[in-house]
Amino acid sequence: MSKFFMRNLWWLVLSAIVIVADQVTKLMALLNLSSGIFKPVAPVLNFSLAFNKGAAFSFLSSASGWQNGFFVGLAIFVCAMLVVWLLQSSSRCQSAALSLIVGGAIGNVVDRLHYGYVVDFIDFHVDGWHWPMFNVADSAITIGVVLLLISYVWGEKRL
Repeated sequence: MSKFFMRNLWWLVLSAIVIVADQVTKLMALLNLSSGIFKPVAPVLNFSLAFNKGAAFSFLSSASGWQNGFFVGLAIFVCAMLVVWLLQSSSRCQSAALSLIVGGAIGNVVDRLHYGYVVDFIDFHVDGWHWPMFNVADSAITIGVVLLLISYVWGEKRL
């Protein structure tokens, strides 16, 4: 294998770290939190337990159950494409972004396969308005997408 390929393979370690951090925090949430009971952490942050059978913002959460297999299949397909892209990337910012997205997506796939839903526990709120609850995997995906956009707008040289 080429040196370039092996160097990019190391980015998958970041994906693994995201998966482990996501699963550990979700387990801690399952053991220590209750649904509907909010534990304040900061003035704009609570921890609570929520179970999302849908996708982002609970999209399709009220569907009859077919959505779980669909989201698992879609995530696995997209992750496979992103890993191929990652292994060919010459940009550090792009590689980090792809690694975060893959790790986050797989973290949520693990939940779907194990529980049939995604465990969310982070409740961000401002002035009585609550953002949809999320988790470490969702955060990694969001940061990865932002990094990907930054790498395209400003390019690697400005980062």
